[in-house]
Amino acid sequence: MANPIFANLPTTIFEEMSGLARTLGAVNLGQGFPDDPGPESVRAKAAEAVLTGYNQYPPMAGLPELRQAVAAHYARYHGLDLDWQSEVTITSGATEALAAAFLGLIQPGDEVVLFQPLYDSYLPVIRRAGGVPRLVRLQPPHWRFTRETLQAAFSQRTRFVVLNNPINPCGVVLPEEDLALLAEFCVAHDSVAICDEVWEQVVFGNAVHRPLIAFPGMRERCVKIGSAGKMFGLTGWKVGFLCAAPALTQALARTHQFLTFTTPPNLQAAVAFGLETGENWFREAPRDLERSRDRLAEGLKREGFAVLPCQGTYFLNVDLPASGVEEPDRAFALRAVQEAGVAAIPVSAFYEEDPVTTIVRLCFPKRDAVLDEGVARLAKARDLSRAR
Repeated sequence: MANPIFANLPTTIFEEMSGLARTLGAVNLGQGFPDDPGPESVRAKAAEAVLTGYNQYPPMAGLPELRQAVAAHYARYHGLDLDWQSEVTITSGATEALAAAFLGLIQPGDEVVLFQPLYDSYLPVIRRAGGVPRLVRLQPPHWRFTRETLQAAFSQRTRFVVLNNPINPCGVVLPEEDLALLAEFCVAHDSVAICDEVWEQVVFGNAVHRPLIAFPGMRERCVKIGSAGKMFGLTGWKVGFLCAAPALTQALARTHQFLTFTTPPNLQAAVAFGLETGENWFREAPRDLERSRDRLAEGLKREGFAVLPCQGTYFLNVDLPASGVEEPDRAFALRAVQEAGVAAIPVSAFYEEDPVTTIVRLCFPKRDAVLDEGVARLAKARDLSRAR
């Protein structure tokens, strides 16, 4: 009786590895959540809003103060001119925003270009909407697409492109020339880009996040999706932002209306407060994350692991063959959690076809002691792998 698209899905790799970590008492460098509890002022605002604020249904499209704050935030950080009333919708997390975009826009037979590695929720919902995926394979160490790879993926039936930038699990912030190239293809093929930009505030060093919606020809054909959970390190809050031109927003908001309808008002009020007052957080949080990234990277390098560059997100990647590990990524990740007590994510899990099997992903927004212990246990896992 169940729909086979969902009934036949396996347990996600994140649930599998986190479950093993809990059961075995392993250090969890797998699933992407930080140890830091997030900004206290924002959490206090949420608590205050529960006790003294409005706790009934908020407006379907979101609290006006949050929609205004989202528009103001993107004007301040990315120079976007969004009308909060007609172009901003608040969702129950970015995953719901993605579902609203896929279900609200894709019609049966529409081809959808996606880039592997990809977030595991994309393909099932796209297929449920009747979309036909066309996959572009990215590979280490640079994870770049080219004109030739786009030409092979786009066709006369291409109606949508799904872009994750900064890219999870790669830790890459796409350069301007890549984004300009993709915008060129979207315009030429009259395609809409659905942009999963949840990591937009988690960018390090000289890397700069440019939203695709800001490129020529993309203002009317782009859906921009953001996440307060990623912005503030509050992953359990599930407050997302859907931003798009009015014609697109009309369909997106109607779809959201019949998915979750609305999102807890106290969390919306707290996120609005955070966006309005969070300048210090948005400046300092990436620096703290960068220090954790560097601590993990330096510890791994001391143990002889080969670490790929990381410009953003919560994730650092290890090249297994270059680190002296001959096992495929999934086999090594299972050995690491079961025999050495550290959970990692095999990057092959982010591919549907022709996977890269040589990379494992580690989550670094953890306490120093957790990172140090994770490094030691990964080194043990490598020793066990060599001795197999």
